[in-house]
Amino acid sequence: MVWFSKLFAGQNAQALHLTSRQLQRLSAWQMLPAPDLSRSHYRSRYVLIDIAIAGGDWKDGPLGSIGALALADGLIDLSAALQLPMVEAAAATDAAGRPLAEAEQLPLTPISGEERGEALLALLDFAGKAPLVAYHASFVARRIEGVLAEALGVELDLPWIDLAWVMAGLFRELGDKQARLDTWLEHFGVPSIERHNPVSDAYATAQLLQLTLARAAQKGFETPASLIKLEKARRHLYPSA
Repeated sequence: MVWFSKLFAGQNAQALHLTSRQLQRLSAWQMLPAPDLSRSHYRSRYVLIDIAIAGGDWKDGPLGSIGALALADGLIDLSAALQLPMVEAAAATDAAGRPLAEAEQLPLTPISGEERGEALLALLDFAGKAPLVAYHASFVARRIEGVLAEALGVELDLPWIDLAWVMAGLFRELGDKQARLDTWLEHFGVPSIERHNPVSDAYATAQLLQLTLARAAQKGFETPASLIKLEKARRHLYPSA
């Protein structure tokens, strides 16, 4: 059914205004092999994802930016990190260069469709088919998957690991799924370079993931698949959390 998938992809690209080059990049990502979740943590690649919401409505406001950082073979890869803006910055000054009061600043507007497509393709290129890790991953996943479907017409279909649930299962001294990220950072003495900056928060979360993988291995959870299983077990125990 290759001809059918090509036909559908062409129609989808036309509807979403994807260029042939963008479609090729998307196709190359889709053809990557699925991740091997049975490898040990120290032979696996995880991609940390964080987002910032533009405006004051953190729940339903527009996606402001995406940050991504990789942890490969147990080490944080500081040479490659992504910060992808999804909106235009608001004006901070008037035409004469005078600062605007907060109430006078222009509203944030989404970046162009072409820019958004390029940014999201860069995210897919960076993530590959690695398992994705976020703190309170359901919120992050909903926003990331929504914008990918809207802009590229693609279903992400990658495993997400929610560090909030996993850490709650492994560190019983603070084993509360509702614990804020700041609580864990303070508990382990992990500094945050710029809190609420997606790349900075992804880096802080990557350091927590390193601590989590060490504790997980000690307790027999030695693979990405085992972390996913642990998270599911915790969710089953606390379905209303």
